[in-house]
Amino acid sequence: MAGLQPGTTTPTELTVHGQSRILEIAFSDGAAFNLPFELMRVYSPSAEVQGHGPGQEVLQTGKREVTVIELEPTGNYAIKPVFSDGQESGIFSSDYLDFLGSEPARLWADYTQRLEAAGMQRDAPMAAAGGHGCASH
Repeated sequence: MAGLQPGTTTPTELTVHGQSRILEIAFSDGAAFNLPFELMRVYSPSAEVQGHGPGQEVLQTGKREVTVIELEPTGNYAIKPVFSDGQESGIFSSDYLDFLGSEPARLWADYTQRLEAAGMQRDAPMAAAGGHGCASH
């Protein structure tokens, strides 16, 4: 499996729960997580969310009701969710999915702190994206 570190666990089962907006994921090491779509969306590894370097992250808002409308496998090591708000460029590796599932309380707390620091509300609509000419998203 190209792209995996030695000892990396891999997803063995993925179940999309549209009504509850949860991705249920089981790993080869026996770990299992329920990842809220909102958490996946606000922590998407896409350049649209993460930027192209430190300090370029884009704080995501208005994602509480986002759903996954499609889940595309990417090789044997990752998935690419297509979200209902049109975001589809994030490739979630096995390691990243494991990280999201292992750290939800810390990630939610960090997200809440970043919203507060920015004076933003979780359900506020996203500001119009400023065209910066990046062809990656």
